[in-house]
This record gives sequence, C-alpha cells and structure tokens, in this order.
Amino acid sequence: MTNTTTKTRWLTITALMGAFSSVLMMLDFPVPFMPSFIKFDFSDLPALISSFALGPLSGVCVCLIKNLINLTQSQTGGVGELSNFLLGCAFVVPAGVIYSLKKNKKTALIACAVGAVAMAVISVFTNYFIVYPVYTKFMPIDAIIAAYQEINPNVDGLLSCLLMFNMPFTFIKGACCSLVTAAVYKYISPVIKGTGKKGGKTVTE
Repeated sequence: MTNTTTKTRWLTITALMGAFSSVLMMLDFPVPFMPSFIKFDFSDLPALISSFALGPLSGVCVCLIKNLINLTQSQTGGVGELSNFLLGCAFVVPAGVIYSLKKNKKTALIACAVGAVAMAVISVFTNYFIVYPVYTKFMPIDAIIAAYQEINPNVDGLLSCLLMFNMPFTFIKGACCSLVTAAVYKYISPVIKGTGKKGGKTVTE
C-alpha cells in the first residue's frame, strides 16, 4: 500500500474503533461488589486492540474519540470523561509500547498486565483528585463512603474505599479487556491492518 493509503486506513480504522468504543461505553452495567453508581463496561477493548494493531497513538485517539462522543451526555461536566480518558491512556499506551517491542503472545500478556496495573494504580489518583471532588458537589462524602461501607463496613475514608474497591475493580476491568483481546486479536488484526494470506505469506490487500 502507498503511504497515503496507509494513513487513510489508520485514520479510518481509528475513527471506527473510537465510535465502537463510545457505544460500548454506553452499554455499562452494575457489578455486585461495587456501589451502584460505579459501572462496568468494555469500552477500553477497542482502544487496546487498536494500540496493538496500529500503535499506541491509535489507542490514545480511540480513547479521545470515545470520550468526546460521550461528552455530549455527560453528567459530571466532563470530569468523568477526563478521568476515563486518562485511565484509558494509562492502560493502552504502556501495553502498546511493550507489545511493539516484540509481537508475540508472551509479550502481549506482559503488556496487558503492565497496562492493567498502571490503570489500576492511576485510578486511585484520578478518583481522589479529579472525580470524587466533583461527585461530592452532588452527593455528600459521607453518603459516598456509606455506599462502600454497605459492602464492607471496615472502610473508613475515601482513600480506603479507593484502595479496597476501585483499584481492584479497575484492574479486573483491564484484565477482562485483555482476555477478550487475547481471544480475538489474531482473527481481527489482519482486517485492521489490511493484510491477508496468500501463498503462505502475509501480503497487503
């Protein structure tokens, strides 16, 4: 393919993955071990796949597109979307960079693990300094902590809640996206990259 065609495919696939990611972000659902105001979704999945197939920049753009689309119906004044973007980047950038060094299954697993851990750790800071300061304008901090205490009475402050609930939850979310990526990547990456098999060799379409 020519350089122009490659760039066009990169832009087109990235935009499509961003749109798909925004749809997945809307299809969230509650989980039993978290307060009802925290939802689970698979919106980071297209960003991770894009980061593996087209590079970390594509993954970042998918995260940006997803949150810009969902910004139109934000209930947090964009703060939730900002946090989601930062966490998405914390996940897909290190994963994409590590995978680009050596593209095999072992490296992919390491990349996903590092990305999931990074996202989980950074979630503590984004929630503590960005998200919950806004949430407390609509819900008292005592009510927020009480929602966590209904699940585990031992938590006694916001930081404790984040470390005990949000950080593991965010890691599990990253792990789930990683597992799905591992299951489907080899089948969809040729479509994303525009490659195919002919005569036992990989060729561009």
